[in-house]
Amino acid sequence: MTIVFSLDQIQAAAQQILDSNPKKIILFNGEMGVGKTTLIKQLCKSLGVEDATSSPTFSLVNEYYTSNNQTVYHFDFYRLNKETEALDMGIDDYLYSGNWCFIEWSEKIANLLPEETSTITIELLADGKRELKLN
Repeated sequence: MTIVFSLDQIQAAAQQILDSNPKKIILFNGEMGVGKTTLIKQLCKSLGVEDATSSPTFSLVNEYYTSNNQTVYHFDFYRLNKETEALDMGIDDYLYSGNWCFIEWSEKIANLLPEETSTITIELLADGKRELKLN
């Protein structure tokens, strides 16, 4: 699925993603600054997270709860140096929990990822819109 959207259309784009029934582990790919975290924040909101969301760049993972008691994990592995750091934080427990896992910079833990994932790749277009591909 491909979606082209502007930032003021991000809510509709997030809903389209959720309506497409993706795997609960979603890998987010794209250049720094393309809007991965912004999209994840909107996905959390669309799932019913009412608390403020932010990038877990320094903590590696943020945990959120939806209004209907689902758990959402948001990972940012940009600062990860070795896969063993993810193992030390218990990444397997998160990935096999059955909860939503939104993962930025997943290539840093490529060998630890389960086979059943969805991937979102975001590209910034010349007109300022984003092109999102969901696989």
